[in-house]
Formats: sequence, C-alpha cells, structure tokens
Amino acid sequence: MLSPHELATLLLVKDAPERIEADRAELCALRALQFIANDPPEPGFPVPRVTPHGDAFLRAIARVR
Repeated sequence: MLSPHELATLLLVKDAPERIEADRAELCALRALQFIANDPPEPGFPVPRVTPHGDAFLRAIARVR
C-alpha cells in the first residue's frame, strides 16, 4: 500500500516528470517497488518515468474509483 505522498508523487511522475525534485524520499520507495525508473538523462539530471508495473497500478486505481 502506498502512502498518500507516494501516490501523489507517482501521479506527478506520470504527468510531469520534469517537475520532480530528485531528493524526494518518496522516489526511493517508488523505485524499490519498481513503480518508477530513471531514464538516462540528456545532459543534466536524470528524469524519472513510470514503469509498466507502476502504470498498471495507476490503471487499477482508476478502475476502482
């Protein structure tokens, strides 16, 4: 089960990954669950992206609502 902060961070990564701060604690938990991964960066900082596993989780939540 994700905390509200982790869920909000996952949604933000899906919709606006460039707006995520790299030092957010929630990112570590989402990486451990394999819900997100870092794309190889262009020159600059890595950009997180939602993995297929994370996308399936978000779709499951959308069906429940």
